[in-house]
Amino acid sequence: MDNTHIHLIAIGGSAMHNIALALHHKGFRVTGSDDEIYDPARGRLEKYGLLPPSEGWHPERITPDLDAIIVGMHAREDNPELIKARELDIRIYSYPEYVYEQSKDKKRVVVAGSHGKTTTTAMILHVLQKLGLDTDYLVGAQLEGFETMVRLSDAPVIILEGDEYLASPLDRRPKIHFYKPHISIITGIAWDHINVFPTFENYVEQFEIYIKDIEQDGVLFWYKNDEHLQKIADANPYIRTQEYDTPTYEIVDNQTILHYNNKKIPLKIFGQHNLQNMEAARLVCGELGIEDEVFYEAINDFGGAARRLQCLKETKTSIAYLDFAHAPSKVEATIRALKGQYADRELVACLELHTFSSLNKKFLSEYSETMNMADTACVFFSEHTLKMKRLPELSTQDIVDSFGHPNMKVFTQKEDLTDFLEQLNWKNRNLLMMSSGKFGGVDMENLIGKLLE
Repeated sequence: MDNTHIHLIAIGGSAMHNIALALHHKGFRVTGSDDEIYDPARGRLEKYGLLPPSEGWHPERITPDLDAIIVGMHAREDNPELIKARELDIRIYSYPEYVYEQSKDKKRVVVAGSHGKTTTTAMILHVLQKLGLDTDYLVGAQLEGFETMVRLSDAPVIILEGDEYLASPLDRRPKIHFYKPHISIITGIAWDHINVFPTFENYVEQFEIYIKDIEQDGVLFWYKNDEHLQKIADANPYIRTQEYDTPTYEIVDNQTILHYNNKKIPLKIFGQHNLQNMEAARLVCGELGIEDEVFYEAINDFGGAARRLQCLKETKTSIAYLDFAHAPSKVEATIRALKGQYADRELVACLELHTFSSLNKKFLSEYSETMNMADTACVFFSEHTLKMKRLPELSTQDIVDSFGHPNMKVFTQKEDLTDFLEQLNWKNRNLLMMSSGKFGGVDMENLIGKLLE
């Protein structure tokens, strides 16, 4: 047992509780606090004896014997435990800063970009796991075959999903500015997080700073058709850069078949954006010494990450998918993927506006025509969420005008949305539910069960 004692303020967060578990598995002594902890974090922390004895902030738990404190985004700057830690001069880290501390002597692979990060990271990890290669990781979703979303061990390599959002309430730098990769991917740039990056130029600048921080003699793989990456990919003269594109493929009987070296490889994934993600993953795996033949053999049964084009139910004539898509570029790519894969079926696409950016009237125009490939487009938002985020009211007309879809339905009550879906005939019709939230608490399993009987 390592004597290192780490305390996590806001331990109940998605990434934070996974870091707590990773450090516990490494042998560290781990404690934490939070004013609210929900499942799955609660159950997972409890399983390993890491659940705080009571909720709330307890400055008396901050003692001089602590080696470090990791602070999550949920904590505020005036948090009483943080105040006590400063008084005792205990080292305080944001979680990306601490992850870097734990990986300074490893080869660091970082997957960055406005979209596709989780899926691309998951693809790389899927291949490494199938080949039995020892690696640490940090990924933004629960992956099949992996107990935690974070692993910190003595492995020589770490694969990091590089989020551009803020590191902590105390450190307003994007998380990607901490990782200093040896190998990196940037999947593309599309404005997001307008509450933090008020202009698109400011947002793009974060990726330019990140590129300049790639370690000397490192490599950057970037999507060649992204007009913003075309301008900044060469920002670091001390690294190698390589662009990538969509590999050759065809769709046969609602299945995507990849063409490689005169072979046809059937895949579980589909959509041009996912094929681009796979191409980036292949290049990274090549950099880690994995030959293409071996990569394709390992990737063909990859089924995706949780809530990333996740199949909820399938019948002979219909299929329902759940996707995390919420930013405009993600919405458009996901709808395009489903229409391409099932060209002979109608598509009903439902999007929940849930993030600060998506509910902001100034940002809504970014969604113009993003849902146009769907036969029926539904947009749901909760007036309660607007109030919680202290944003001005939105009208149905604001949304109709911004999206510009000829067959747009707007809902503010989950019951109205589910009633509408239940009245449709689902023969030769697919459903796509897109949100980073939960559609106001819709029981998704029950709903899909009713629709696709």
